[in-house]
Amino acid sequence: MRLADIMSSKVKTVGPDATVAEARTIMGAAGVHHLVVLDGGFVVGVLSDRDLGGRVSAARGDAAAERVEQVMSPHVVSMAPDATIRQAANRLRGRGIGCLAVMEENRLRGIVTTTDLLELIGRGVERPVERSTRWTLRARGDRGSQPTARQARRG
Repeated sequence: MRLADIMSSKVKTVGPDATVAEARTIMGAAGVHHLVVLDGGFVVGVLSDRDLGGRVSAARGDAAAERVEQVMSPHVVSMAPDATIRQAANRLRGRGIGCLAVMEENRLRGIVTTTDLLELIGRGVERPVERSTRWTLRARGDRGSQPTARQARRG
């Protein structure tokens, strides 16, 4: 399965000059935890609810007036739409991030979150585990007449 099969193509975005309060409103209205920050059609960052959590709740007045570019994560981790689910999971693992931007020819095509991957696993869509085959060696001859190494040592 590829990222193009599970990505959300209707990505919520915000500009770098928007305020934290505006970003919080967009996230709440859309029910999302990540906003991709676009400047002139190019991805310049990702804003997660974790980026906003402490700042908004700590000091409502000053923090809400901060601009998105001051609190966003400027390092966007991205992958192509034809990347596999396994590749995406490996890219997310150990980075402490919650989403991947799906990019094609330097343009945003979608977003995949850890929640998307967990729902996929929960539905059982991943490749089934094959049962191992136990081989029997019936045709190898009479086993009773040959002493084992342990029996030969005992003598």
